[in-house]
Amino acid sequence: MPSPDSTAPTVTVLAGPTSVGKTTLSRYIRSTYPQVHFSVSATTRPARPGEVDGVDYLFLSPERFDELVAEDAFLEWATVHGTHRYGTLQSTVEEALAEGKRVLLEIDLQGARQVRQRLPEAQFVFLAPPSWDDLVSRLLQRGTESQEEQQRRLETAKIELAAEKEFDVTIINDDVNRAAAELVTRMGFDLKNHDINS
Repeated sequence: MPSPDSTAPTVTVLAGPTSVGKTTLSRYIRSTYPQVHFSVSATTRPARPGEVDGVDYLFLSPERFDELVAEDAFLEWATVHGTHRYGTLQSTVEEALAEGKRVLLEIDLQGARQVRQRLPEAQFVFLAPPSWDDLVSRLLQRGTESQEEQQRRLETAKIELAAEKEFDVTIINDDVNRAAAELVTRMGFDLKNHDINS
């Protein structure tokens, strides 16, 4: 794989409304484009089936999360959907950048706004659904939340969609292969010699 474009941003922030497919896209990029470095987010929520601590998330107790907030250890953190907290440890990003890696942060809208304050030179990418109906369908089909939680997430999604104009770039998540290739290219990687269908 050729070296990344030296003029491209070293940190890219990916955000978008709930259920737009950020996690699915991130997993695809992780398995298909190993040259992209993911900053693993910390969270106070329990692991879902199949999730691995330190790979999908750093699963922390609320008490440990509080300690890290008090130490100003987070590049960003937020309470999401009024329940659990998520955050990006500053140390994990700094270590990756020191090693010359291109870092991708997959975070929520609140987190993206905090990163913009601390790292205004980063690239901010909004992942959008093809349509509102598509977003609703994805959330209902996922089946991982209660009906009450689904309703809360849909209300949050309306607010999140309105924030698209705050971002540098919008990528429509209509096809995982295509969206992933567009994102990785925008991070400065040359995909001419990479089979995106592999």
